[in-house]
Amino acid sequence: MAPPPPPVVPASPGAQYAQQFLSTVLSQRGPAALPYTEDAKWLIRQHLVALAESYPSLHPKASAFTHNDGRTVNLLEAEGTIPIVYQGAVYNIPAVIWLLEPYPRSPPAVFVAPTRDMVVKPGHPHVDSSGSVLIPYLRSWVFPSSNLVDLVRSLSHLFGLDPPLYTRQNPNNSTTPNPTPNPSSSHHPSPSPSPSPSPSPTPSSSSSSFPSRIYSSLSPYGGRFPPSPQAAATRRTEDAAEVYRRNAISKVVDMVHDEMAGLRRAREAEMEGLFSTQAELRRREEELSRGLRDMLEEKEGLEQQLQLILMNTDVLEGWVRENEGRRRRAGDVNVDDAFEPADVLSRQMLECTAADLAVEDTIYSLDKAVQEGSIPFDMYLKSVRALSRDQFFHRAMLAKVRAAQVQAQVTSMAARLPQYAS
Repeated sequence: MAPPPPPVVPASPGAQYAQQFLSTVLSQRGPAALPYTEDAKWLIRQHLVALAESYPSLHPKASAFTHNDGRTVNLLEAEGTIPIVYQGAVYNIPAVIWLLEPYPRSPPAVFVAPTRDMVVKPGHPHVDSSGSVLIPYLRSWVFPSSNLVDLVRSLSHLFGLDPPLYTRQNPNNSTTPNPTPNPSSSHHPSPSPSPSPSPSPTPSSSSSSFPSRIYSSLSPYGGRFPPSPQAAATRRTEDAAEVYRRNAISKVVDMVHDEMAGLRRAREAEMEGLFSTQAELRRREEELSRGLRDMLEEKEGLEQQLQLILMNTDVLEGWVRENEGRRRRAGDVNVDDAFEPADVLSRQMLECTAADLAVEDTIYSLDKAVQEGSIPFDMYLKSVRALSRDQFFHRAMLAKVRAAQVQAQVTSMAARLPQYAS
């Protein structure tokens, strides 16, 4: 019997809303379309839906974002609060995560969003005075493995070690510590809470040991935030070992992230060098293969020519052996009678060619003689003029004979055409 299928866990209302909202805005076309590439929209939708499932306090929205150069574009953002655990109590840090145009190939822009009752902690290692957040996870962003859920998880961890926002101290409600406090009062002061029509619930763990500021329900984020540095001055002195431990953990985390980023850059540079070497080796392999193929083809052609030369050599040697006896019986043979032309035009062609070459040799001999001074220059000019005229007539006759041969071949082929047609 097959085991029953696992039960289907329904998505949270926030995740369902995120899916519907993102399906609508990412499918828009024309001027209202968001400036993301088509191949990245599916991954953006997955990141935001997973963020809404893991952190329901962060909601996706589409709003206008102004760049540093003044450009304003409509981008997606995740706005809400990031839960942190600070000194055993849970606080909510308001933040906005903007998905810029090159996302997810580039990291998003993260800002904390303090309300009127909050202030950014001066000199925070990860948040500047404008609220811009830069943590090691953003510096070491790697596509496509990096995502928003891991980013918020890293923000929650780092902000829990050192919260970036504190309550703004109200001078009217500040308490003056007792100059001679007893041990209990020195460790557990009770500052007056700010007015709140609907106070948030008290943390379940160590509520008396870790007092917290309570915010008005008019705040868009609600929840509790760490006390201000001025109020903290009136409280008990924190344990030095605990402070040292938190600072050491934060420093170690930063060092590990920096080392990982440096190691990744070094490995990427090494991989780029290896890829370049691989491409060069492949190019050379193709060149060697092409050269080897050309050499094999040339070798085959030379072998064929060698076979043809050997065959012709055998034929010529056989002809010489057959005619050797005839030459001896016939005595001296005239060279002009050794080859018999096939027809009158061939004989004229042979005679004109021989006369042309003979004139060419004579002119060459005259050139040598005049260079050596064997004949006077005027006799050289007269002889060359006469020979050139004879050579012109021989070449003109040669052209006419060649044209007559071509005409005769055309006539012969036209006469044989009816035979092939039948």
